Amino acid sequence: MSERKVLNKYYPPDFDPSKIPKLKLPKDRQYVVRLMAPFNMRCKTCGEYIYKGKKFNARKETVQNEAYLGLPIFRFYIKCTRCLAEITFKTDPENTDYTMEHGATRNFQAEKLLEEEEKRVQKEREDEELNNPMKVLENRTKDSKLEMEVLENLQELKDLNQRQAHVDFEAMLRQHRLSEEERQKQEQEEDEREAATLVEESRKRRLLEDSDSDEGDPPCQPRPAVRPNPTAILDEAPKAKKKAESWERSVGTLGSRPQLSGLVVVKKTDLDCSIECGGAPPAQGATENGQVADPAPRMPGTSSLSQLGVYSDSEDSNSSN
Repeated sequence: MSERKVLNKYYPPDFDPSKIPKLKLPKDRQYVVRLMAPFNMRCKTCGEYIYKGKKFNARKETVQNEAYLGLPIFRFYIKCTRCLAEITFKTDPENTDYTMEHGATRNFQAEKLLEEEEKRVQKEREDEELNNPMKVLENRTKDSKLEMEVLENLQELKDLNQRQAHVDFEAMLRQHRLSEEERQKQEQEEDEREAATLVEESRKRRLLEDSDSDEGDPPCQPRPAVRPNPTAILDEAPKAKKKAESWERSVGTLGSRPQLSGLVVVKKTDLDCSIECGGAPPAQGATENGQVADPAPRMPGTSSLSQLGVYSDSEDSNSSN
């Protein structure tokens, strides 16, 4: 147990390292390594998405007959997490990236494409300027003009920030509040002026109407509106009943009886008898003693309603007999 912890091993005096047999391993041998997916990809077999950073137990090998500036290129083999299809990709030391080989497609990356486009434009420009001095002068003029525009825009932004830095927002709000109060006060004064004008016109119109009318007639005073009593309907029924009883008591029942005009009997007077006998009618208002009599003597304390009640009572007594 103690020998495994020592740092120095014992070599006998007759030890010859050249006699140790060497293993002949193939150059394209594979190693099992643990890695993460270097980019987002999608499996071609099942369509499963494999996101960047997912861990795999991959097989690693060295690509034969490929190198970049003496740097070896490695190939990795992984399996899809859904259908277990094999996916391969290898290193790209020229662009410090990875390239997809088989089994999946790399997802769209706008940033990478933009960088590639910028590099392509820059390379084309360098190729044009290499053999064309006029093109170099033209590009320098464009660059200087663009730089001047950028500086002007930057100066404008600085001036704008300085103006906003010295703005007193409290004073602006106070001024806005004062202007609002003045506007409301002006509107109130205009409303009061219009109301006074309307009152004056109505007073003049009333004076003209009063002058046209008679001076002796007092002006009509408006009557106050009578508020309806909610319990007045409860008192109407007994009052109507009392009125009907008093009417029946004074006049009699007016129902299925014949009309009252048939109950009234005209009493014959002396004037009618004299006319029927062929004599001259006596002078109006003359009596035997030569004094003027009343044209229609009336019974004291009698009225038309009481007489009508008497007639109705007499009719009732005749019908009962």
